[in-house]
Amino acid sequence: MSVGLLSLLLLGLAALGFGLGRQRAIASVNGDARGLHSLPQYYGSSVALFTAVPAFLLVLVWLIVQPVVIESTITGMILPEDIGDGSTRELVMSDVRRIAEGIDVLVANGATGDEIAALVADPVALKARLGDAGVALAADINPHVATASAAYRGEVAMGRTMMSVAALALAVAGFLFAALRVTPQFRARNVVESFIRVLLIGASSVAILTTIGIILSLVFESWHFFQIYPAKDFFFSLTWSPKFGGGSDLGIWPLLWGTLYVSFIGLLVAVPVGLMAAIYLSEYASPRVRSVAKPALEILAGIPSIVYGLFALMTVGPFLRDYFSQPLGLGESSSSVMTAGIVMGIMLIPYVSSLSDDIINAVPQALRDGSYGLGATQSETVKQVVFPAALPGIVGAVLMAASRAIGETMIVVLGAGAAAKLSLNPFEAMTTVTVKIVSQLTGDTEFASPETLVAFALGLTLFVFTLGLNILALYIVRKYREQYE
Repeated sequence: MSVGLLSLLLLGLAALGFGLGRQRAIASVNGDARGLHSLPQYYGSSVALFTAVPAFLLVLVWLIVQPVVIESTITGMILPEDIGDGSTRELVMSDVRRIAEGIDVLVANGATGDEIAALVADPVALKARLGDAGVALAADINPHVATASAAYRGEVAMGRTMMSVAALALAVAGFLFAALRVTPQFRARNVVESFIRVLLIGASSVAILTTIGIILSLVFESWHFFQIYPAKDFFFSLTWSPKFGGGSDLGIWPLLWGTLYVSFIGLLVAVPVGLMAAIYLSEYASPRVRSVAKPALEILAGIPSIVYGLFALMTVGPFLRDYFSQPLGLGESSSSVMTAGIVMGIMLIPYVSSLSDDIINAVPQALRDGSYGLGATQSETVKQVVFPAALPGIVGAVLMAASRAIGETMIVVLGAGAAAKLSLNPFEAMTTVTVKIVSQLTGDTEFASPETLVAFALGLTLFVFTLGLNILALYIVRKYREQYE
């Protein structure tokens, strides 16, 4: 049974439990709800919650634990001789999963159990049938791997069946337990509110748990990468040259340099323009002008990054090539760091201006009035009173924009090219960490190969870098911010 169908059954039982619990509560006092401790809907809600919540929790835990258990079981079926030169047990398990998915495709196309068993016994025929079904395999299928794939598929199917039976049994047990507790004296409202409190705590923990899950996934996959590729070469090599099949040189510095270079140019464009726009809108613009200019400026934040990338590819890049790089002899390509940096800066303007505008507006009017009372002009007040008071928040806004720039992908793909190199020429094509993460994870590649796993090491490095920027921004804001009554 699929997870979707199981969820619908559990929700149906919960709805049935709500109706039955409510009717049972009313019937227990002969239709006079004043004899109940709680409102009738609380009794129905208690039955529905006891029916659905434990069952859904069981399904969630099962879906997390089952793959781990099955992987450990099937891994034991892979013999050392099944792992060829240049391969790993993880690569073999990747083949097992792909073959199992291919067998599911064959079954969906009408293959019988006897046919599947015959194909598993004949790996050559199995590979041919999988190829006809659209499942491409680069290497020949080892007999033990074919057997392990069939066992893997069977374990997954059995696990889903056991999960469905266990979840439905737990839902029925919760249904009966809660329904039998429905009496006029039962404190249904207290139970329901306690349930809801726990659910609210769980909802508030989603962001924290998601962050932990992201970090753990990056750390584990990066650990797998460093087991098959030296960390020294990754962190200290100045060459990026991935070659699927072996012989790769996966140094991070060319990518990190391109990321910082593009982000630096983007901030050179965004910070002055965005900051001056924020000062004008908050200090000089009339309410009528502000009501039009601020939403118009923030429209830039709603434009998809792919549109900015097309703008860089079709307009900014050719313009810089024809009027700057070619006449100056600095480059012949329209894809360059300068192209991506300028367009990225345009994209970051609303981030800097909106955050800075809010921070400047938070400076109390009393400071301005005091400055005017001492004889200062408006420009002197802005320069010597308002701006220093808002400076910590503005620095934090700039660092937040820098984090956004470092994580940008589409503008760099279309505007800066994909060349990994170390160069000071801003009119040369370069690339960034995010672009290479995408390129290494796309295509028909082995997921457990170092050329693919390097994407997780790149992601972890980028995560640590942006996390450091965010922590620095928070530190600056908290240490130097001005607090007013």
